[in-house]
Amino acid sequence: MTTEPQIAAWLATQQDAMVALLREMVDIDSGSYNKPGIDAVGAVVQRFMAAQGIPVETLAQQKHGDCLRAAVPWDGPQGNAGGNIVLMGHRDTVFPDGEVSRRPFTIRDGVAYGPGVADMKAGLVMNCFVLAAFAKFGGAPAPLLGLFTGDEEIGSPEGRSVIETEARRARVVFNSEPGRVSGNVVTGRKGGVFMVFRVTGKAAHSGANFADGISAIEELARKTQALHALTDLDRGVTVNIGLISGGQSVNTVAPWAEGQIDLRYVSPPDRDDAMARIGAIIERSFVPGTKAELTVRGEFLPLVQTPTAKRLFEIYVRAAADTGFATDGEFTGGCADSGFTAGVGTPTICAVGPVGGKAHSPDEFLRIDSLVPRAQACARAILRLEQAGL
Repeated sequence: MTTEPQIAAWLATQQDAMVALLREMVDIDSGSYNKPGIDAVGAVVQRFMAAQGIPVETLAQQKHGDCLRAAVPWDGPQGNAGGNIVLMGHRDTVFPDGEVSRRPFTIRDGVAYGPGVADMKAGLVMNCFVLAAFAKFGGAPAPLLGLFTGDEEIGSPEGRSVIETEARRARVVFNSEPGRVSGNVVTGRKGGVFMVFRVTGKAAHSGANFADGISAIEELARKTQALHALTDLDRGVTVNIGLISGGQSVNTVAPWAEGQIDLRYVSPPDRDDAMARIGAIIERSFVPGTKAELTVRGEFLPLVQTPTAKRLFEIYVRAAADTGFATDGEFTGGCADSGFTAGVGTPTICAVGPVGGKAHSPDEFLRIDSLVPRAQACARAILRLEQAGL
């Protein structure tokens, strides 16, 4: 039996083990700011890899989850010039501490539920088993690497440098974000910039000395209207102020206010144009006497499909067909770490993970029956890279 049938056959026997590993990961609170929780999920990955004889390097991070680098022992020629094959995924979720106790991992009618079950702990499980299959049977056309990061949901402020460093020495990247509900993978994503602007006004008693005050909240409201007016749906540019705060008390003219901005764009030149317009609005004082400052807190690059990335996608489509399911590529407005790997020029395909939906919500779900086929398709695509010239 050749390697591809061996790997596919072994993966076909692993669904129960995949579900058990998924349950263990989901039942750990691992919001982006919960470093102990994210590292606890990392410990689950490390235990699994140790059992498979796969060494794991820990790249410690100060504020967020450590990055883990799992390298499958490779029996090919040393000094491989083509670069590594990278399977990538993040261990953090968007959910607060205590979410697991409120709604732990459950399965109903072949569908799994729980915080982060699709986005993207199922993708982590898939990556673990694909790496294990190659450790067991060999056959990878290049060194195979699993990269498990810890802060994607907040723009990878620490993980980005690790991701880009790894991508620069990779030949291709498979990012195991959840497969779309349609079964498709993602071939294009928007870029995003996440910012906060803080407005300073002047406090005054809102009854006795109203005219002495300068309202930071009024200024924030006017800036919000101007910022939202930058949205251009035809160009795929959106500006959203998703969180606001401010003020001292109900009977005080607000001395400060703060808003958080989410900018999304499709075309890289639109990023610079939108940032310039946002900057001009922040600098302008709609309410005389107010001042404001803008801080960028995180940023994602867009995922743009290059000709080489299209070849990688075509390999995956054929691998999926030979596995027994049809898939296509689609565009999404959501951002992901795949934008960073594509941004340094590495052919990247995203959302090759198991199929799920309603991410970031209490209704997030994962189709259990997609765990094995998506792992098999990923493994087949890896095995076929060399013959396709990748």
